[in-house]
Amino acid sequence: MPHIRVLPHAEICPEGADIEGPEGMSICDALLSGGIAIEHACEKACACTTCHVLVRRGYEALAPASEKEEDLLDKAWGLEPDSRLSCQAKIPKGEDLVIEIPKYTINMVSEGH
Repeated sequence: MPHIRVLPHAEICPEGADIEGPEGMSICDALLSGGIAIEHACEKACACTTCHVLVRRGYEALAPASEKEEDLLDKAWGLEPDSRLSCQAKIPKGEDLVIEIPKYTINMVSEGH
């Protein structure tokens, strides 16, 4: 089963984490199953950017982002070339990943607006 290393995030995962997830599971679902409370305001419907992650290792092994995902990523805080929506990116076969959760998300609900 592929291994996912989650880099430390001050609020969500201060110590970082090491989790596993089966091939084909979304990165978001793997994080949630591993006890990492990543935001997913649209309930994983590819309608927001709150589950935005940076794939620091293993990005090339992921299936390409859809046009809809790319359009949404354009609105994500801290967009980088290795950005993906974790609800859309699926764990690839036999490839370990290193994931960084950005410091901020664009989520007016969690910000109290």
